[in-house]
Amino acid sequence: MQTKKLKIIPLGGLGEFGMNCLALRWEDDIIVIDAGLMFPESELLGVDVVVPDISYLIENRQHVRAVILTHGHMDHIGGLPWILNEIKIPVYATEFTLAYVEDILEEHKLLDEAELIEIVPKEKVSIGPFTIEPIHVTHSIVDAVSLAIETPVGVVIHTGDFKIDLSPLDGKLFDLHTFGEYGKRGVLALLQDSTNVERPGYTPSESAVRPRLDEIFSRTKKKLFFACFSSSVYRIRIAMELARAHGRKVAVVGRSMVESTEIAQDLGYIDIPQGLMINPGQVRDFRPEEVMVLISGTQGEPMSALSRVAVDNHKYARIDAGDTVVLSSRIIPGNEKSIFRVIDHLYRRDANVIYDNGANGLIHVSGHGSQEEMSLLINLVRPKFFVPVHGNYGNLRRHAQVAMNTGAVEHAIVIEDGDVLELDKKDARKKDKVTTGRVLIDSGSFNDVVEDLVIKDRRILSEDGIVLAVLAINKRSGKIEQQPEVVMRGFGGADITEQARETMLKTLHGLSAEEKSDYGMVKEKIRVDLKRLVQKTTGRRPMIMPVILEI
Repeated sequence: MQTKKLKIIPLGGLGEFGMNCLALRWEDDIIVIDAGLMFPESELLGVDVVVPDISYLIENRQHVRAVILTHGHMDHIGGLPWILNEIKIPVYATEFTLAYVEDILEEHKLLDEAELIEIVPKEKVSIGPFTIEPIHVTHSIVDAVSLAIETPVGVVIHTGDFKIDLSPLDGKLFDLHTFGEYGKRGVLALLQDSTNVERPGYTPSESAVRPRLDEIFSRTKKKLFFACFSSSVYRIRIAMELARAHGRKVAVVGRSMVESTEIAQDLGYIDIPQGLMINPGQVRDFRPEEVMVLISGTQGEPMSALSRVAVDNHKYARIDAGDTVVLSSRIIPGNEKSIFRVIDHLYRRDANVIYDNGANGLIHVSGHGSQEEMSLLINLVRPKFFVPVHGNYGNLRRHAQVAMNTGAVEHAIVIEDGDVLELDKKDARKKDKVTTGRVLIDSGSFNDVVEDLVIKDRRILSEDGIVLAVLAINKRSGKIEQQPEVVMRGFGGADITEQARETMLKTLHGLSAEEKSDYGMVKEKIRVDLKRLVQKTTGRRPMIMPVILEI
């Protein structure tokens, strides 16, 4: 299909937060920018992750040339296995991002077949009719880039996620000069991150959190638990530097935190002095005031390290009265209930909990630019067409207004997932729609992909049945009032109801009284254990719904 026009086709991330994925097409050549996922809302029972519907890419697989990644956050790289499982194409990314990609692909047994190509800022790469120059930008993760893409009709710049940090910890400055040079030569379209469009002013530098964190370290008399996003290498670095300055050893707890710390150390983003790190099993060998535990689980995930520590269910780390727990991260909308549940558990242990509630000082800063940074970049680039990306529809509309208010943009165009925006040197307009949507993934398996929740429910119920596990718990005592009830429908063959009851009781007996009061954790553990039992004994994968009745 010869079009003679450049096509911009968002497949995810325009109309929601996360799941960022965008196709750029010139005639018979397509490149894909980012391949993200998003985490499911609570009503998506049994769904682990959500990825974009890539039907358009699969239908045009012979034309897809490559995936280029802007940075290593999961909402930009987490969907990559599902693309590579369908289409064998090279992946271009910076060194740090590729290290994360390798871990993900290895987990999905795709690493051996993958073609991973490192890109470096200011070094151009040609892919078909596209010439791509990565431009270094600052963000909450290291090694992030924007992409300047030369096409037959002009230059398109995709910012990826960014903020303009004038004092980055690694000394690698935001490359305003290169953006300015492209602006002088002329830019056809600018696709800019909309995440923080509602925030006026500028986003503080990553280094802005150091004074308040330094004060917390100096005042903490016992153990200090420091939790942040595992990909926040700058924050991890600050915490380790402060631990050293205040005479504390560092124990890293949580799989994702261990992996990120190792990658950052291997690539030189964190310099860990000899003797600073200790094994988590050594925490008890030191006085409380000599230890900092770097831990993952800031969003209250039920099985994360912090959630388990908060209920005394971790092998090595334990909260004692007077310990301080710092949650140096934002509360992601939708996670409030699970986060405050963990905070309650921490308070029950007489811990001092410091989190980003607006009253505890600056312990976290965003990785996304605010309105003034957006306007600054728009004024540097001065694009003919402006397209907001990354965010819900309200964000995109507001961002288009901000862009037009700068006076540096001729046209701002709001598009959503599936819209086809056609551009040439003079004109840009929405034409056609392609198939997009959300693909729900259960257990991270390619075979467990469904396109619609209703279809998923019908398929599971018709093929594998349902398990309803009912517990009656005394609200005051926390004790089980009667034997668990297990209802199974859609099963053939052996009756495993009794085994299921025994499994539930075993799971419950393994929980502390406090864990039993956390119904979210109780239900998740029962679901996981029953799922394992049913799969092992019947080979089925039913919908498992634990229900707790308070009496």
